[in-house]
Parts: sequence; structure tokens; C-alpha cells
Amino acid sequence: MADLSKTVAIVGVAESDEIGRIEKSNLQLHAEAAYNALEDAGLKMKDINGLMTAGTSTINLGEYLGVQPMFTDTTAVGGSSFIIHIAHAMAAINAGYCDTILVTHGEAGRSARSRMGLNASDPGPQYETPYGFIGAPINYAMAARRYMHIYGDDFTRQGMAEVAVATRKWANLNPKAYMQAQEMSFDDYHDSRWISWPFHLFDCCLVTDAGGAYVVTTAERARDLPKKPVYVLGAGEGHDHGILSQMPDLTRTWARNSGPAAMKMAGVTHDDIDLAMIYDSFTYTVLATLESLGFCGPGEAPDFVKGQRTAPGGNFAMNTSGGGLSYTHSGMYGMFLVLEAVRQLRGETGERQIDNPKLSLVHGTGGSLSSTGTVILGVD
Repeated sequence: MADLSKTVAIVGVAESDEIGRIEKSNLQLHAEAAYNALEDAGLKMKDINGLMTAGTSTINLGEYLGVQPMFTDTTAVGGSSFIIHIAHAMAAINAGYCDTILVTHGEAGRSARSRMGLNASDPGPQYETPYGFIGAPINYAMAARRYMHIYGDDFTRQGMAEVAVATRKWANLNPKAYMQAQEMSFDDYHDSRWISWPFHLFDCCLVTDAGGAYVVTTAERARDLPKKPVYVLGAGEGHDHGILSQMPDLTRTWARNSGPAAMKMAGVTHDDIDLAMIYDSFTYTVLATLESLGFCGPGEAPDFVKGQRTAPGGNFAMNTSGGGLSYTHSGMYGMFLVLEAVRQLRGETGERQIDNPKLSLVHGTGGSLSSTGTVILGVD
């Protein structure tokens, strides 16, 4: 395979004008984020000749934005989609299809909530829904329960609490975070209401309205733009099941493959990583991901995050925006992992800025722990 490492860079990132509950359409959120990201990059919409998104058609999106792309991609595998799009953008640019790609996300996950539609011919409605598997909290709770069965209830619970409390501390430093003004103690976590056992409320991600976008272009062009280029050094992706009952191991995700692939391509090891942006749809997602990526062994994640190691002031910076648990989560959170990683690498995150990061691992999870995408981003 051709060596594509450091051939493209992310040159612009942004959210929509507002996040939270804002009563705007999905396309409005896409558009706000798109124009904000282009402004960040020092580019105009006319400079875009590639368009990517998930959850909507690029036909509708392109028309709304006034873009007539030469390359499109609507890969939709849940929350990891926008991490995977980075690798697809890298491939498309190197293949010569286009040279500047806009990737957008917009979802009114809070204000436009409705009953979940089911296609009766799909495997889930046939084989799981009749037994009570009717949404992400239940599916992920089942996986977490398996982990508890193997490694212990209290041990797992404390690890989940560490993740929730540490992530909230980062959100308290982020003016854009939905939970910025609300501190959380361990008692607050343990006293929060049950959602789907063993998940408390604060084990679960937010549900918000939000848009996000980033711009990818060639490394050569990136060097002539206003902001510091954030290079794509490595990438990996894949999935191993759709419905939860078909997951080979409820304690291990496809990160066991996408992580090593991304690090091998980038030529880095775990010890080289300065910042980890890990999809946190639920606290358990983080524990399973850290182990699957190889930062620690099976059953070791609760000890790995012990003592607020991932909180501000800890020695393993993770989810510094406040994550899906406390910053925003519109439904497919992967986009926002990219935005924070880029800003941290450019030194733009203010009070929550970590010290001179050079490498970030960004990892998304989609579906019922089904798909994963991992990228390594870096700066000179």
C-alpha cells in the first residue's frame, strides 16, 4: 500500500454557531459549521471540490451549500463516520479526485427528538427488539454488564465514575460545553438516577443539537494557509457486527484492529501519544476502547483511569473538550473529537490547553460498539 502518511492536513475546524437546544434544522447546523470551518481555514466555498457527510445526502447538502463536488462520500457507520471520513479524504485526494474536501455534520438530536423508526426487515427489530433491546442505553448496558461479570461490579463501577467525573472537569473549562457551569462530584455521579442498569444518568452521553465541520487539503496547500497544518499521519477503520447479540466479545471492540493499523501507518507507539480523544457515548465505551486500543490490558481500564488520571492535571490527557458526556453529543459525536484534537494541536483551547502536544490519537465508535475509526494527527 502506498505511504499516504502526512500527505494531507486538516486546515479548518468549527462547530455550528450554537450548540445545546437551539431549534434549527439539520441542514442549518451543517451550513453554519461549514462556513465557520471555511473561515477558520481561510478558504471560500468555491475552493471546495470534495464533499463528505453522514446521515444525509450530499446531493441535498451540496445544493444547500452551493457546492458542486467532484468527489462525494456518505459513509455512515454511526458515530465513527467522521473519523473514517478523514482516511477516505486522504485516499481521494491522493487518487487525484479532488484537492480540498469539506466534511460536515449537523443534527438536531435534542429539539427534533421523535420515536425511533424501525425497519421490520432489519436484524435488530426481528431478533433483539422483541426482547427489549430498543436503544443504545440498553445495548451498551448489556455490554457493560458482561464486563462487570468478568472483572467485578464495584471495580468496573469505580472506573466508570472516574471517567464521568474527569470528563466533567474538562467541560467546566470549556465555555462551549453544555455542562460547563455544572460541577460533578463522585457522590453526584453515584446518586444520579438509573437509566438502564448498570448505567446511571451520568454514565450516558448528552443529547444536544449541534453541527461541526472540518476541511482537508493537500499538505502542500496547507502550508500556505493561515493556521498551523494538522497532518493526518495514520488511519484505520472497520466493523465486526451490527446488532449487539452478534458482537464477538462484549468487552472488546474493533479498536483492537483499527488502532494498531493507524499507529503502524503513523510509525508511532502508545507512549508517543500526547492526547487521546476517545468516543464516550457511555462511560463503558471509554473503558472498552482503552483496552481494545492497547493502552492497557483486558480488565485493566478501571485501574488505568484511577485517581483522576484523565482529568485536568492528570498524566493522560483525554477528552479535553468535556466529551460526549459533558460537552455535546448530537447523535454522531465523532466529528467533535476531531475539532478538539485539532485545536489542542494548534494550541487554541485556552484554559484547558495541554502542554505543547504534538500527537493526538482520535478514535470513534459507532452503532452498538459495532464500528471504529482511528486516526493519528500531528503537527511539526
